[in-house]
Amino acid sequence: MSERALQILQDAFPQLVEKFFTVTIPLTLMSFSLALIIAVIVAMIQYAHIKGLSFLCRVYIWIVRCTPLLVQLYLVFYGLPSIGIVLDAYPTAVLVFGINEGAYMAESMRGALEAVPSGQMEAGYCVSMTYLQTMWHVILPQAFRTAFPALSNSLISMVKGTSLASVITVTEMFRQAVVINGRVYESLALYTEVALIYLAFCSVLTLLQRWGEKKLSAYGGTR
Repeated sequence: MSERALQILQDAFPQLVEKFFTVTIPLTLMSFSLALIIAVIVAMIQYAHIKGLSFLCRVYIWIVRCTPLLVQLYLVFYGLPSIGIVLDAYPTAVLVFGINEGAYMAESMRGALEAVPSGQMEAGYCVSMTYLQTMWHVILPQAFRTAFPALSNSLISMVKGTSLASVITVTEMFRQAVVINGRVYESLALYTEVALIYLAFCSVLTLLQRWGEKKLSAYGGTR
Protein backbone atom coordinates (compact mmCIF):
# COMPACT_ATOMS: atom_id res chain seq x y z
CA MET A 1 0.00 0.00 0.00
CA SER A 2 1.37 3.40 -0.99
CA GLU A 3 2.17 6.19 1.45
CA ARG A 4 -0.62 8.22 -0.12
CA ALA A 5 -3.19 5.51 0.59
CA LEU A 6 -1.98 5.14 4.17
CA GLN A 7 -2.25 8.88 4.71
CA ILE A 8 -5.79 8.87 3.26
CA LEU A 9 -6.79 6.05 5.60
CA GLN A 10 -5.29 7.87 8.57
CA ASP A 11 -7.15 11.07 7.71
CA ALA A 12 -10.41 9.27 6.96
CA PHE A 13 -10.49 7.10 10.09
CA PRO A 14 -11.60 9.82 12.58
CA GLN A 15 -14.33 10.96 10.17
CA LEU A 16 -15.62 7.42 9.67
CA VAL A 17 -15.59 6.61 13.38
CA GLU A 18 -17.38 9.89 14.17
CA LYS A 19 -20.16 9.06 11.70
CA PHE A 20 -20.33 5.53 13.05
CA PHE A 21 -20.96 6.63 16.63
CA THR A 22 -23.02 9.75 15.91
CA VAL A 23 -25.21 8.44 13.08
CA THR A 24 -24.92 4.68 12.51
CA ILE A 25 -25.23 3.61 16.15
CA PRO A 26 -28.12 5.98 17.07
CA LEU A 27 -29.90 4.97 13.86
CA THR A 28 -29.47 1.31 14.79
CA LEU A 29 -30.67 1.77 18.37
CA MET A 30 -33.76 3.77 17.42
CA SER A 31 -34.66 1.38 14.61
CA PHE A 32 -34.11 -1.67 16.79
CA SER A 33 -36.23 -0.19 19.60
CA LEU A 34 -39.07 0.46 17.15
CA ALA A 35 -38.67 -3.04 15.70
CA LEU A 36 -38.77 -4.61 19.16
CA ILE A 37 -41.98 -2.77 20.08
CA ILE A 38 -43.60 -3.84 16.81
CA ALA A 39 -42.38 -7.41 17.24
CA VAL A 40 -43.78 -7.78 20.76
CA ILE A 41 -47.16 -6.31 19.84
CA VAL A 42 -47.49 -8.40 16.67
CA ALA A 43 -46.34 -11.57 18.42
CA MET A 44 -48.77 -11.05 21.31
CA ILE A 45 -51.66 -10.51 18.90
CA GLN A 46 -50.84 -13.72 17.05
CA TYR A 47 -50.27 -15.59 20.30
CA ALA A 48 -53.71 -14.52 21.54
CA HIS A 49 -55.30 -15.46 18.18
CA ILE A 50 -57.25 -12.22 17.97
CA LYS A 51 -59.47 -12.54 14.89
CA GLY A 52 -58.98 -9.88 12.26
CA LEU A 53 -55.86 -8.45 13.90
CA SER A 54 -54.01 -11.77 13.59
CA PHE A 55 -54.80 -11.80 9.87
CA LEU A 56 -53.52 -8.23 9.47
CA CYS A 57 -50.32 -9.16 11.31
CA ARG A 58 -49.75 -12.09 8.97
CA VAL A 59 -50.29 -9.83 5.96
CA TYR A 60 -47.81 -7.30 7.37
CA ILE A 61 -45.17 -9.99 7.92
CA TRP A 62 -45.82 -11.47 4.46
CA ILE A 63 -45.45 -8.15 2.64
CA VAL A 64 -42.38 -6.96 4.54
CA ARG A 65 -40.48 -10.25 4.37
CA CYS A 66 -41.23 -10.75 0.68
CA THR A 67 -40.07 -7.34 -0.54
CA PRO A 68 -36.46 -6.04 -0.50
CA LEU A 69 -35.45 -3.53 2.15
CA LEU A 70 -33.90 -1.31 -0.52
CA VAL A 71 -37.21 -1.17 -2.39
CA GLN A 72 -39.01 -0.27 0.84
CA LEU A 73 -36.59 2.61 1.45
CA TYR A 74 -37.10 3.95 -2.08
CA LEU A 75 -40.86 3.50 -1.86
CA VAL A 76 -41.17 5.54 1.35
CA PHE A 77 -38.55 8.23 0.65
CA TYR A 78 -38.97 8.74 -3.09
CA GLY A 79 -42.45 7.32 -3.70
CA LEU A 80 -44.63 8.79 -0.96
CA PRO A 81 -43.89 12.45 -1.90
CA SER A 82 -45.90 11.84 -5.10
CA ILE A 83 -49.03 11.55 -2.93
CA GLY A 84 -48.07 14.44 -0.66
CA ILE A 85 -46.32 12.54 2.14
CA VAL A 86 -42.80 13.90 2.58
CA LEU A 87 -40.44 12.56 5.25
CA ASP A 88 -36.87 13.57 6.01
CA ALA A 89 -34.19 11.01 5.26
CA TYR A 90 -33.27 10.10 8.84
CA PRO A 91 -36.84 9.52 10.13
CA THR A 92 -37.53 7.54 6.96
CA ALA A 93 -34.57 5.29 7.67
CA VAL A 94 -35.65 4.72 11.29
CA LEU A 95 -39.23 3.99 10.23
CA VAL A 96 -38.38 1.63 7.39
CA PHE A 97 -35.65 -0.25 9.26
CA GLY A 98 -37.92 -0.60 12.28
CA ILE A 99 -40.90 -1.86 10.29
CA ASN A 100 -38.73 -4.20 8.22
CA GLU A 101 -36.84 -5.79 11.10
CA GLY A 102 -39.98 -5.84 13.23
CA ALA A 103 -41.53 -8.38 10.86
CA TYR A 104 -38.63 -10.80 11.26
CA MET A 105 -38.36 -10.28 15.01
CA ALA A 106 -42.12 -10.78 15.40
CA GLU A 107 -41.76 -14.33 14.14
CA SER A 108 -38.91 -14.95 16.57
CA MET A 109 -40.99 -13.61 19.43
CA ARG A 110 -44.05 -15.59 18.36
CA GLY A 111 -42.05 -18.80 18.36
CA ALA A 112 -40.60 -17.91 21.78
CA LEU A 113 -44.06 -17.22 23.20
CA GLU A 114 -45.39 -20.51 21.90
CA ALA A 115 -42.42 -22.30 23.46
CA VAL A 116 -43.57 -21.24 26.95
CA PRO A 117 -45.67 -24.05 28.47
CA SER A 118 -49.39 -23.29 28.38
CA GLY A 119 -49.58 -24.09 32.08
CA GLN A 120 -47.76 -20.85 32.81
CA MET A 121 -50.75 -18.83 31.63
CA GLU A 122 -53.12 -20.99 33.64
CA ALA A 123 -50.94 -20.57 36.73
CA GLY A 124 -51.18 -16.81 36.34
CA TYR A 125 -54.95 -16.97 36.24
CA CYS A 126 -54.94 -19.19 39.34
CA VAL A 127 -53.29 -16.41 41.38
CA SER A 128 -55.83 -13.84 40.13
CA MET A 129 -53.53 -12.18 37.58
CA THR A 130 -55.10 -10.67 34.48
CA TYR A 131 -54.07 -11.69 30.97
CA LEU A 132 -51.79 -8.66 30.55
CA GLN A 133 -50.26 -9.12 34.02
CA THR A 134 -49.53 -12.76 33.28
CA MET A 135 -47.99 -11.87 29.93
CA TRP A 136 -45.83 -9.12 31.43
CA HIS A 137 -44.65 -10.88 34.59
CA VAL A 138 -44.65 -14.54 33.56
CA ILE A 139 -44.78 -15.25 29.83
CA LEU A 140 -42.72 -12.45 28.25
CA PRO A 141 -39.66 -12.81 30.54
CA GLN A 142 -39.42 -16.49 29.61
CA ALA A 143 -40.04 -15.73 25.93
CA PHE A 144 -37.30 -13.09 25.86
CA ARG A 145 -34.79 -15.59 27.23
CA THR A 146 -35.69 -18.00 24.45
CA ALA A 147 -35.66 -15.29 21.75
CA PHE A 148 -32.45 -13.62 22.96
CA PRO A 149 -30.10 -15.26 20.39
CA ALA A 150 -32.42 -14.44 17.48
CA LEU A 151 -32.97 -10.86 18.67
CA SER A 152 -29.22 -10.39 19.13
CA ASN A 153 -28.65 -11.58 15.58
CA SER A 154 -31.24 -9.05 14.39
CA LEU A 155 -29.36 -6.26 16.17
CA ILE A 156 -26.05 -7.25 14.60
CA SER A 157 -27.69 -7.50 11.20
CA MET A 158 -29.26 -4.08 11.64
CA VAL A 159 -25.89 -2.46 12.44
CA LYS A 160 -24.66 -3.58 9.03
CA GLY A 161 -27.95 -2.97 7.26
CA THR A 162 -28.01 0.71 8.19
CA SER A 163 -25.43 1.25 5.44
CA LEU A 164 -28.40 1.11 3.04
CA ALA A 165 -29.56 4.44 4.50
CA SER A 166 -26.86 6.00 2.33
CA VAL A 167 -29.10 5.54 -0.74
CA ILE A 168 -31.62 8.02 0.70
CA THR A 169 -28.90 10.57 1.57
CA VAL A 170 -28.41 9.71 5.26
CA THR A 171 -24.75 10.52 5.91
CA GLU A 172 -23.81 7.51 8.02
CA MET A 173 -20.38 5.90 7.95
CA PHE A 174 -20.61 4.23 4.56
CA ARG A 175 -21.88 7.36 2.82
CA GLN A 176 -19.08 9.34 4.45
CA ALA A 177 -16.63 6.86 2.92
CA VAL A 178 -18.30 7.35 -0.48
CA VAL A 179 -17.96 11.13 -0.13
CA ILE A 180 -14.28 10.86 0.82
CA ASN A 181 -13.63 8.43 -2.02
CA GLY A 182 -15.18 10.90 -4.45
CA ARG A 183 -12.27 13.22 -3.63
CA VAL A 184 -9.34 10.81 -3.32
CA TYR A 185 -10.28 7.80 -5.49
CA GLU A 186 -8.96 5.09 -3.15
CA SER A 187 -11.92 2.72 -3.26
CA LEU A 188 -10.20 -0.49 -2.15
CA ALA A 189 -8.44 1.06 0.83
CA LEU A 190 -11.39 3.15 2.06
CA TYR A 191 -14.05 0.47 1.73
CA THR A 192 -11.75 -2.06 3.37
CA GLU A 193 -11.37 0.35 6.28
CA VAL A 194 -15.15 0.65 6.53
CA ALA A 195 -15.51 -3.14 6.47
CA LEU A 196 -12.95 -3.50 9.26
CA ILE A 197 -14.79 -0.98 11.46
CA TYR A 198 -18.03 -2.92 10.98
CA LEU A 199 -16.16 -6.17 11.63
CA ALA A 200 -14.64 -4.89 14.88
CA PHE A 201 -17.89 -3.54 16.30
CA CYS A 202 -20.00 -6.54 15.28
CA SER A 203 -17.36 -8.84 16.77
CA VAL A 204 -17.80 -7.05 20.10
CA LEU A 205 -21.57 -7.47 19.82
CA THR A 206 -21.09 -11.16 19.07
CA LEU A 207 -18.99 -11.60 22.20
CA LEU A 208 -21.61 -9.75 24.24
CA GLN A 209 -24.28 -11.98 22.74
CA ARG A 210 -22.43 -15.13 23.81
CA TRP A 211 -21.88 -13.69 27.29
CA GLY A 212 -25.57 -12.83 27.55
CA GLU A 213 -26.61 -16.30 26.44
CA LYS A 214 -24.41 -17.89 29.10
CA LYS A 215 -25.83 -15.59 31.79
CA LEU A 216 -29.41 -16.30 30.74
CA SER A 217 -28.70 -20.04 30.56
CA ALA A 218 -27.25 -20.00 34.06
CA TYR A 219 -30.17 -17.93 35.33
CA GLY A 220 -32.67 -20.26 33.72
CA GLY A 221 -30.96 -23.28 35.21
CA THR A 222 -31.25 -21.94 38.75
CA ARG A 223 -35.00 -21.39 38.60
